[in-house]
Amino acid sequence: MLEQYFKLPAVLRRHRSGLLGPHLDSFVAMAGGLGYPRETVRHQCCVVRDLGLWLESHGLGVADLDEEVVSRHVEERRRSEPSWRGDEASTIGRFVGHLRQLKVITTPEPSHEDSALERILGRYTRYLLVERGVVQITAESYVSLVRPFLEKRFGNKALCLGELGEFDATDFVLRWAQSLSRARAKLLVTSLRSFFRFLLASGEIEVDLAAAVPRVADWRLSGVPKYLPPEQIECLLAACDRSTVVGRRDYAILLLLCRLGLRACEVARLEIDDIDWRVGEFIVRGKGLARDRLPLPPEVGEALAAYLHQDRPKCSTRRVFLRSRAPVCAISERTTVTTVVRYALRRAALNPPMKGAHLLRHSLATELIRSGASMAEIGEVLRHRSPLTTEIYAKVDFESLRGLAQPWPTAEQRR
Repeated sequence: MLEQYFKLPAVLRRHRSGLLGPHLDSFVAMAGGLGYPRETVRHQCCVVRDLGLWLESHGLGVADLDEEVVSRHVEERRRSEPSWRGDEASTIGRFVGHLRQLKVITTPEPSHEDSALERILGRYTRYLLVERGVVQITAESYVSLVRPFLEKRFGNKALCLGELGEFDATDFVLRWAQSLSRARAKLLVTSLRSFFRFLLASGEIEVDLAAAVPRVADWRLSGVPKYLPPEQIECLLAACDRSTVVGRRDYAILLLLCRLGLRACEVARLEIDDIDWRVGEFIVRGKGLARDRLPLPPEVGEALAAYLHQDRPKCSTRRVFLRSRAPVCAISERTTVTTVVRYALRRAALNPPMKGAHLLRHSLATELIRSGASMAEIGEVLRHRSPLTTEIYAKVDFESLRGLAQPWPTAEQRR
C-alpha cells in the first residue's frame, strides 16, 4: 500500500524500517479509505515515522503507546518546533486508535476512582437503549447531563446512590438551569427524572426522586412559530451553488427540509437503502425508533440522485449525506444540517430570528395552513404523534383568526 504514495525505494525502506513501520501499510489503507488526499497521507506517514523515532530515542516500544506518552511527545514537538500543527496531533491520535483496533496495543481500563461512576452510567445507557428504546444520540445527551450531577454531588467520595435526596436534585437544577437555554434546561430536567426512575427500577434508591425535580417555566403555545414566506424559501434554495459538490449536497439537504419538513436528525439518518426509487417513496428514521414512509417528490428525487450519482464519495457507511472533507464519514446528526441552513441563510442575505433547520419545518407547516390544509393534514405531513403538537400552527392562520377577533370597543361602548 505504501508503494501507492512513495515511489523511491530508499524512501520506502526508510518508512518501513522504523519502529512503527510494520503498521504503516494498514494505516495508509485506512487513511486513503477516509478520503484523505495523496499529499496528506504522505505527510501523515512522516508524522508516524517521527513518532516512532521519538519512542526509540526514549527507550519506549509500541506497547508503551498510550495517551500519556502521546501527550509527552506532542508537548515536546510543540516546544521544539513552532511549525508543529494541530492536525499532526490528530494524526497521532488516529494512529493510536488504529493500533487499538488491530489489538496491537490495549485499550486502557477506566481508573479506579471513576469506575463506579462509569459503571452506573453504562447501566443507565443500556437501560435507555434497550428498555426505553431511545436512539444512541438521545442516550448520549441524557448521560452528558446526568454525569455532572453525580460528579457535583459526590466529587471524590464513594458513589453512594442511596444517599441521594430531594434537595440534591432541586439544588442542582436551580444552579445549572440559570446558565442554560430554556430548551437545554428542560432537557436537564427530563434527564434527571429519567435517571431517578432508572435508579428506582434497579433498586439503587427506595424513594422516587423524579417528582422532586423542579419544572422549567414553559408556557405551552405561548409563542408564534418562526417561518420564512415562500419567496424567501425559493431565494434560500437558489443561493446554493449547484456547480460545486458541496452546493449540490446542500441543495438536496435543503429540499428535504423545505419540501417535506424533515427534522435535521432525520436528514442525517437517511440511508441509501431507505429510498425506493421504483415506487417513489422513502423511509424516514424519525424520533426514537419511529419509521415512516413518505412520497419522494420528483424535485427532491432528482437532487438526491444527482448527489448520489455524481458527488457522494466512496465510503463504507450507508448514510446518504457524507462530509465533504476527510475524514469522509456520515454528517453529524447534531450540527451539520443546522450549519447548512445557517450558511444558506447567510448566502441568501436572510436574517430571521430563528436560524436552525426547524425554521424550514415551521415554514412548510405555515404555507400548508395558509393554502387551506387542515390541522390533521399538517400533522400527517409533519408526522406528529399527537394533535396537540400541531395546534401551535393555528396562530399563523391570520385570515381565520380575523373572523374570531372582537371589534375594538368605541368610546360610547366603554361608557
